[in-house]
Amino acid sequence: MSYLYETHLHTSFSSACGNTKGSRYVRLYQDMGYSGIIVTDHFFRGNTAVSRSLPWTEWVKQFCRGYEEALNEGIKRGFDVFFGWEETFDSCDDYLVYGLDKEWLLEHPEAKKWTRGEQYQAVKAAGGCVVQAHPFRQHSYIRKVILSSGCVDAVEAANATNYEQSYDALAMRYALKLGLPVTAGSDMHDERYFWSEGVFGIYTGKKFHSIVDYVNAVCNNHINGIKINKGRCDYYGDEKVILPVEVRDANDKSTDIHWHDII
Repeated sequence: MSYLYETHLHTSFSSACGNTKGSRYVRLYQDMGYSGIIVTDHFFRGNTAVSRSLPWTEWVKQFCRGYEEALNEGIKRGFDVFFGWEETFDSCDDYLVYGLDKEWLLEHPEAKKWTRGEQYQAVKAAGGCVVQAHPFRQHSYIRKVILSSGCVDAVEAANATNYEQSYDALAMRYALKLGLPVTAGSDMHDERYFWSEGVFGIYTGKKFHSIVDYVNAVCNNHINGIKINKGRCDYYGDEKVILPVEVRDANDKSTDIHWHDII
């Protein structure tokens, strides 16, 4: 038996770019045959909807509201809802963090100032994992593509909101070249864009009972497959990267590795 999970989803309460309450998604995903969703609202340096002027304790409580609304609806409907978040660095690159919880965040206010390397080390020490989201996205608000292979456990090889399919083709090739596990997610922000071909996810052979099960699936490369549109990640060799590309190591330092060598 196969289980299907959404790995990348934003709510209107906690993400400034989110347009739908977390609770609204539960029925939609359940009706489409998903086994669960992971809410990954934008974190402190991303497009958060929660005021950064709040004291840390209050900020965390407000930040978790979107997830908690979805969780409460999931409990009512017998549908699994798990917690994660998406952090942004330098308005360029984004990372999905899984395996930690509200209580952990409350005890770690330093999280809002971490470097990529510090984030990875702290998350790993706490038993979590980090996945680089849509690494080859090239939108107007992004100054450069930053590939931080030393600070992640996996690569989001397919993201449904990438308007260029080539971004996913490059991400898949990048992950496979480095031997990193791949994930897929919808980057869902709005129920109006909820349709079968626009909703991605991952398949696994075992049902998740907690977010730790997803962490283990990622870190042990036990993801059975990804739900994407046919041909979404096909690479043809003419995919373009028009932005500067920077490669960073496990210490979050720029390297002299040319990105062409890892594609």
